[in-house]
Amino acid sequence: MTQITLALTKGRILKETLPLLKKAGIEPVEDIFASRKLVFPTTIKGTRLLILRGSDVPTYVQFGAADIGIAGKDVLLEDQGDGYYEPLDLGIARCQLMTAVPKGVSSHNGRLRVATKYINVARRFYAEQGRQADLIKLYGAMELAPILDLAHEIVDIVDTGNTLKANGLETRDHIADISARLIVNKAAFKTKFNAIQSIVNSLSKSVSI
Repeated sequence: MTQITLALTKGRILKETLPLLKKAGIEPVEDIFASRKLVFPTTIKGTRLLILRGSDVPTYVQFGAADIGIAGKDVLLEDQGDGYYEPLDLGIARCQLMTAVPKGVSSHNGRLRVATKYINVARRFYAEQGRQADLIKLYGAMELAPILDLAHEIVDIVDTGNTLKANGLETRDHIADISARLIVNKAAFKTKFNAIQSIVNSLSKSVSI
């Protein structure tokens, strides 16, 4: 029997993924949110779920520890991995990757200081803009960086924009539209093609419903 391991992103993406999986006939046999476990068998024999941090999902898939993964496009853009395919946009957890600056402040002349956790994405973006930028890696509370003069602007995920407004910031440049994507390990797609393609097809139908 073919064993399929599906890596899921905890948090908002997980909450929006589980209904899609259910439509596709894949359900964990116990309540994920009531357990501290990280591995869950499912109603499909031989198919199990891993619950991971979003930034770890591409790594698990790229190196074959998971056959399939679901991660935000922001994570995939930052990861730049080449060990997986991206066959399906699940259309969930939609948001935007943008720059943000203090409200009413005009563009900074000269070399920028930019705070972000998306170092690779930001480096490519500012290079394409022909702008010099020093990138400062932060993992959270990004909105504080401009307020405390740590950075001139930030690159971050924007959903409603309410957190930015509450901290006196406004969006400026759009970098990418973000949603959750299905990724598949390249080697597994060859060796477990039928099982994986069946899941991809089922999820594709779930998305279109």
